[in-house]
Amino acid sequence: MMARHAFAFTPRLLPAAKAAAYLGISESTLRSLNLPRRILGGKRLYDVLALDQYADALTVEGEETTPEANTCRGKFGRRAS
Repeated sequence: MMARHAFAFTPRLLPAAKAAAYLGISESTLRSLNLPRRILGGKRLYDVLALDQYADALTVEGEETTPEANTCRGKFGRRAS
């Protein structure tokens, strides 16, 4: 017998527990991000598109955020002597 809510795909709207699992974070961290939620009936659901947008905007390890990020000026707002 198949589980009642077994999906072969990720639904577009997710409750907090599943949205947090989707991002790999805790529910309390998810709630602190103040991401927009959609209202469906009485449910507050996170849109996978908004979750993806948030994840896409995160800094990639080793990736510089600005051309000066790894310079004296970039780190301290000063010119190198």
